[in-house]
Amino acid sequence: MTDHAQAPGQLPGELPDGLTLRRPVPADHPRLQGALAEWWGGLGGEAGARQRQLLVPRLFLQHFADTSFLVERQDQALHAFLIGFLSQTDPETAYIHFVGVCPQGRRDGIGSALYDRFFAAARAAGRSRVRCITSPNNRDSIAYHTRMGFRLEPGDRLDDHGVPVQEDYDGPGLDRVSFVREL
Repeated sequence: MTDHAQAPGQLPGELPDGLTLRRPVPADHPRLQGALAEWWGGLGGEAGARQRQLLVPRLFLQHFADTSFLVERQDQALHAFLIGFLSQTDPETAYIHFVGVCPQGRRDGIGSALYDRFFAAARAAGRSRVRCITSPNNRDSIAYHTRMGFRLEPGDRLDDHGVPVQEDYDGPGLDRVSFVREL
């Protein structure tokens, strides 16, 4: 049993009817790039869309497909994805790099199902913790990760909402909120 909500009648890691799960391949890159530009409701404007697109280069689909997932609808349209990997530096850690669920699929348990699948893959690989980050201005992501059982890691400062922020985490002016979850 997981410690977060699933859609009614849905088991952990299970997808609603009409959706299929598979590993991504490099040919999926253009669709992912489109989703990264469109699914965040204009967050950050054109610069924000471009920044998201740069965070998921093709190499993730070439080298981390075994720990990543893509969800499609019956018409083969992209519905959700999770890009994750096993740390090569820390044998206890797995890392969720980027997750997206199309706007019409949110609150249907799809994100939770993808996380559950990743948690299971990480456990099967002998990992005992999962880490991830988000932008301090992505309040929905911060709330989601805390509901999923992730713990906020200490930061350099607290933001106006009391969330610990790691300043310049990804470079000058690119602050992040860091999470960890024990498996």
